[in-house]
Amino acid sequence: MKKFFTTLSNIWKIEDLRVRITNTLLFLLIYRVGSYIVLPGVNAATLDNAKAKEGLVGLLNMFAGGSFSRSSIFALGVMPYISASIVVQLLGIAVPYFTKLQKEGESGRNKLNQWTRYLTIGITALQAIGYLKSQVSADAMLIGNPYFIILNTFVLTAGTLFVMWLGEKITDKGIGNGISLIIMVGIIAQLPAAFATEFQSRTSGPGGLITFIVEIVALLGVVMFTILIVQGTRKIAVQYAKRIVGNKQYGGVRQYIPLKVNAAGVMPIIFAQALMFIPATVAQFFPNAASNGILIALSNYNSWEHNLVFAILIILFTYFYTAITVNPKQMSDDMKKNGGFIPGVAPGNATTTFIDEVISKITLPGSIFLAIVAIIPALASMVGVSSLFARFFGGTSLIILVGVVLDTLQQIESHLLMRHYDGLMKTGRIKGRSGVPAAAGTTPTAI
Repeated sequence: MKKFFTTLSNIWKIEDLRVRITNTLLFLLIYRVGSYIVLPGVNAATLDNAKAKEGLVGLLNMFAGGSFSRSSIFALGVMPYISASIVVQLLGIAVPYFTKLQKEGESGRNKLNQWTRYLTIGITALQAIGYLKSQVSADAMLIGNPYFIILNTFVLTAGTLFVMWLGEKITDKGIGNGISLIIMVGIIAQLPAAFATEFQSRTSGPGGLITFIVEIVALLGVVMFTILIVQGTRKIAVQYAKRIVGNKQYGGVRQYIPLKVNAAGVMPIIFAQALMFIPATVAQFFPNAASNGILIALSNYNSWEHNLVFAILIILFTYFYTAITVNPKQMSDDMKKNGGFIPGVAPGNATTTFIDEVISKITLPGSIFLAIVAIIPALASMVGVSSLFARFFGGTSLIILVGVVLDTLQQIESHLLMRHYDGLMKTGRIKGRSGVPAAAGTTPTAI
């Protein structure tokens, strides 16, 4: 406990770090206050919040911190920006123009950011129209159509752009990745209600307090398991040749390239979830197909058919996303330019092949572990855990929480060590998700 208070004192003594943490908290407070401001022309008392508790809508509501179900001006949150970022990243692989921009350094990144903002506006406008027509019932509208749709499409688009601006300000003036922190705060905002609901159901129903304590212990175990997945790396030794420039010697040291076991992050789960919502969508729009047994099984989130297909898709998408984000050829070329080589492996194509084989080998266990974490919420629901509390047992929300917390703690620790203070831990250092060298050829995503 003394170590904890000493660390807090050291953090407060560093003026730059103190200002950054204060700025971050203030920006996040603005976001949380805005999430309770209802759209103009909406009667909040008649909104049906029950629709925002299941399926894709429940997931979006969690990421938006509950503002999705409240018809807030921030109802769409940063998800349109995330979608635009993913599209631009994929365009960098398929379209030569965007590939060229990725290689132009700072100017190229600025242009890509500009394209991402423009695309965010278009995606938000389309999603806003769909949101207003599907989530806001006619009896909740105080303004007649089409004025209601036109007005609130502009409001929702402006709200998303403001949240995106808040995220960029947190990144520049605060601590951590702003967009990731906004998503994390939205997820954490749902945690107290989930705890209270589960505690009340256990104490007043079957299981009792002992069952609730067992669930908390199981949750801690899943969190530890997720940290192992996020932090797991396979280090490849790289030896750099000696170079003498003037009176100084460069190189001649051994360094390591840390290849992550889960280089794809949370993206495979997001892609797989998008596909798994197709059966439910088909059943909704085609009543005749709704009686199909396979379609019913795939639409049931607790069925073994749904979770088996979900796990297989996650494994496949993990390989796919790792292949498009980690470039062994670029890593090999960068090592060759800097006079580096892997001991026992010839430079050039042999190095590329070696790195590619290592990535393929570590991606398999990483994808399997990721699939296990993704289906744990369904398993928790099967044993009686409430659906709201079960979401924190794994899946997208837990991986985002773990990754963002580790990244933020790593930045705080870097500030402490730079001022010659002790780190946050007695032994070792905190490693965040973003600790991938430039040679890895990866583009860090917002989440």
